[in-house]
Amino acid sequence: MGRVTDKINELQGLRETILRQGGEKKVAAHRSKGKLTARERLDALFDAGTFREVDMFVKHRCVNFGMENVEISSDGVVTGYGLVNGRPVFAYAQDFTSRAGSLGEMHSRKICKIMDMAHKAGAPVVGMNDSGGARIQEGVDALCGYGEIFYRNSQCSGVIPQISAIMGPTAGGAVYSPAMTDWIFMVKNTSHMFITGPEVIKSVTGEVISFEDLGGAMTHNEKSGVAHFACESDQDAIHHIKRLLSFLPSNNMEDPPVIAAGDDPKRLAPELDAIIPDDPSQSYDMKEIIRLIVDNGDFFEPHAHFAQNIIVCFARLNGRSVGIIANQPKILAGCLDIDASDKATRFIRFCDAFNIPLLTFSDVPGFMPGSHQEWGGIIRHGAKLLWCYSEATVPKLLVIVRKDYGGAYIAMSSKHLGADFAFAWPTAEIAVMGAEGATNIIHRKEINDAVDPKAKRQEKIDEYRNLFSNPYCAAIRGYIDDVIVPSQTRMRLIEALEIMAGKRQTLPPKKHGNIPA
Repeated sequence: MGRVTDKINELQGLRETILRQGGEKKVAAHRSKGKLTARERLDALFDAGTFREVDMFVKHRCVNFGMENVEISSDGVVTGYGLVNGRPVFAYAQDFTSRAGSLGEMHSRKICKIMDMAHKAGAPVVGMNDSGGARIQEGVDALCGYGEIFYRNSQCSGVIPQISAIMGPTAGGAVYSPAMTDWIFMVKNTSHMFITGPEVIKSVTGEVISFEDLGGAMTHNEKSGVAHFACESDQDAIHHIKRLLSFLPSNNMEDPPVIAAGDDPKRLAPELDAIIPDDPSQSYDMKEIIRLIVDNGDFFEPHAHFAQNIIVCFARLNGRSVGIIANQPKILAGCLDIDASDKATRFIRFCDAFNIPLLTFSDVPGFMPGSHQEWGGIIRHGAKLLWCYSEATVPKLLVIVRKDYGGAYIAMSSKHLGADFAFAWPTAEIAVMGAEGATNIIHRKEINDAVDPKAKRQEKIDEYRNLFSNPYCAAIRGYIDDVIVPSQTRMRLIEALEIMAGKRQTLPPKKHGNIPA
């Protein structure tokens, strides 16, 4: 009995040593920056008392440069599983207090093991990144470790949701794993992502730039689009991760959870009947339309700071998760450009991979004109939007609220790309282009030859608008299933979503398509 007690005491002693992480001083220095420790982050993510650590006792095997004498608590990363809002989730958190959370052979093996477990269990995986990068002393073993993680990111893609939280430095090869996951959360002022840091950039190019300007949270949320969320603190990031998970299924074989909203599915929204301005050139806030239609006016928006001319967000209709894509007339008149096309494309493909129905609100005057867009590849980027809507097999609902012109009309989930239900408001204008531009092309000679060219031009504009700038020409041909009263939109969408809940569509057998780059 005494021997067993000694063994148990030895175990408890080992655990206590490991739980000290990098030691009091390093933990205190870490917290002084407003950051949680790796284990505190995991405790905040998981439901109380449900987290179970895996591979606590793992040690590195490096014997170069005196590393055989260096102890690294849990080899700089904490891994495990538990419940988030009652549902299984796997996670890892790099421990910056332990040798700067540097990644070596065993560190990466721990991450790979937890990813493999998540893949087999069909549960999401959350990675909390806070690392000084590759453990240089381990040489190619560290590079191997990154490669093994990247491989698993690819294998897990479209099978389980993968979420990355950048909660400290993430540089060099370490940035690619988050970039291969579905969603990236960054914390303002404490997290950074870049391939090469400010010092290297200065030595090579002479450019002087700060960590924050180069790879801070707002840089990657506003400029590069690499990150999807900019959070105020570690706690705020974890709160938003849990909220995101609530909209998602655990894997690609499940449907998202249905959560009773307590919002009447037949609720009318009279404000929608007057929300579209009489002047077609005047803007309005598309988010207000979304807010008035979805359950309790609540939606969750990734990429809120990037390509703001298009909105992507998660919401619920009668408790069912939906992914919403909507043009934003307040920004660039809601035109589609390179960044907006990329932003919408990746969101649509994520929703389709995880059985989340798509709801599109269209008010788009066209693709953004200009040499910058053409030279930047608007053709291939815009083609992605056509591709992914065509490829998606989840229920697809469309509401045309105002302008829907030209190729952009087709690209925004038109009936021609497989929309299951296409609705239009009476304010919808579905045409090849706006009345003014069309008149200039069709009636150029007649206008120029007229006694009063200005009056003749206006006459022809009104004529074109009466003919085509309405939803009925498309409805007559069956391209629109119904023209609906705006205030009834919520009710009609819920009915359509319910009737299409059992949709089954199979794509032609193939390894995969070759999406435009």
